[in-house]
Amino acid sequence: MDAEARITSVDRVSALAAQRTVTKVLWVKNGGPWGTWSRPEFCAKGYYASGFSLKIEGKQGKGDDTALNAIRLNCRKGNNSPNTGGTIWAQEGRWGQWSRTMNCPSGKRFVGFRLQVEARQGKGDDTAANYVRFRCKRFNGGATNVIGTKGLWGNFGAWSQTCPRGSAICGLKVKIERPQGKGDDTALNNAKFYCCTQ
Repeated sequence: MDAEARITSVDRVSALAAQRTVTKVLWVKNGGPWGTWSRPEFCAKGYYASGFSLKIEGKQGKGDDTALNAIRLNCRKGNNSPNTGGTIWAQEGRWGQWSRTMNCPSGKRFVGFRLQVEARQGKGDDTAANYVRFRCKRFNGGATNVIGTKGLWGNFGAWSQTCPRGSAICGLKVKIERPQGKGDDTALNNAKFYCCTQ
């Protein structure tokens, strides 16, 4: 397994505390370079992510753009249950507004993701991560659905690997740059998601 995909001791402790068995860590290669990783957050035991909303700062004109500031996952249990598992997010940038929630089709859960990231702008205004898309699938396989649109800047990278059959995304952690004062803020730069078994 690639070093980037290994579950760290901190992640393992957090997963054990949440009573989750992690089968795989999903990551992508195009994440932004700034910031530090948050601690992971997990849905409660038996719940899996099947909906999401994003905290995004709109275009600032001559101001400092940060684009994506946070990712919030909706946790569900069972094939057709409501969002009784609540929501989780690992850390949150200070700018922007929450988008409407987008959900997988009934009975499906998140099993993979891709990240839209703006490359380094040199002397220009960096925004780093702008948007995330998810793949939805049933535990027992079948057709895959993609949910999510796109942000203002940057390009989508390759899809992450997919959760093993019988598991789905149950948690996340994010890489966020703290406010820079008079410097160039980028907020959320990267994300990793955890696959768990039932």
